[in-house]
Amino acid sequence: MTGLDLLWTFLEVYRRGVAAAAGRLGLSRQEVGERLDRLEEELGQRLFLRGAAGTAPTAPAARLAARVGAPLDELRAALDPAAAGGPPAGTVRIGGPAELVALRVLPLLAPAAARGLRLRVSAAPGAGLLELLAAGEVDLVVSEVRPAGRELAATPVAREGPVLVGPPSLAATVEPGWLAEDPAAALAHLPLVGYAAGLPGVREYWLREFGARPANPVAVTVPDLRAVLAAVVAGAGVSVLPGYVAGPALSAGLVERLHTPAAVHPETLFLAVRGGALVYPPLAWVHERLRTRLPRGGGG
Repeated sequence: MTGLDLLWTFLEVYRRGVAAAAGRLGLSRQEVGERLDRLEEELGQRLFLRGAAGTAPTAPAARLAARVGAPLDELRAALDPAAAGGPPAGTVRIGGPAELVALRVLPLLAPAAARGLRLRVSAAPGAGLLELLAAGEVDLVVSEVRPAGRELAATPVAREGPVLVGPPSLAATVEPGWLAEDPAAALAHLPLVGYAAGLPGVREYWLREFGARPANPVAVTVPDLRAVLAAVVAGAGVSVLPGYVAGPALSAGLVERLHTPAAVHPETLFLAVRGGALVYPPLAWVHERLRTRLPRGGGG
């Protein structure tokens, strides 16, 4: 461990606190504390006051940060392979819905893990993750709802709209003329596969496109959109799925689109970070890659 490591650790803690610094540097809190202790011993100065309320920088810490902050940032930028198109080394903690993380986020970011970027992923629904983001426990959340509060910054990106799909065997039972005239009635005999008992996604699609709630029998409910698709492919019923979930099965002919809306209804995702956090190069790289690669067309 070099003096440069100690100074980088100090600067991360000074700017973001111990918990966030540990996550960004891929260290435990104990390791961060040991580095700070060593730097304080070498400098002969107390840099942080530790207490039950957290870690507070001292006046010598402020003076040290003012002296080394800009040079360290310039050095990090000079050493940063992002300048050549690669990811900067460091740790980024990401949260988002499990299916979206698995099917969209990780394929965009995982190759960078072989080049120095470390990913720590929490896959869960949105509200709890946004609370963790505000508390500094994660760095970026791919959220299906716009974050509230001025401490969080949100960048909107497009997501494929919903698609009503079914297996070819069930699609063949839908009469095209009747579907054009009265789609809800033409589809009423088809069993549904849903994400939950209230049929979220399916219900909204029926109300928006057909003006009524689905009266169809419910064959399967399972709380994972990938499992919903698997049940549809296996012939259990039909469902409404995000385009990013249904797309590969549509392309492979495993499912068919059962209805085409009169208007496209893209949905919006939000890349949420804490205000000012994008000064951290690895997080800025991840944010930019998701911002430019996640938007897609098509879907409902």
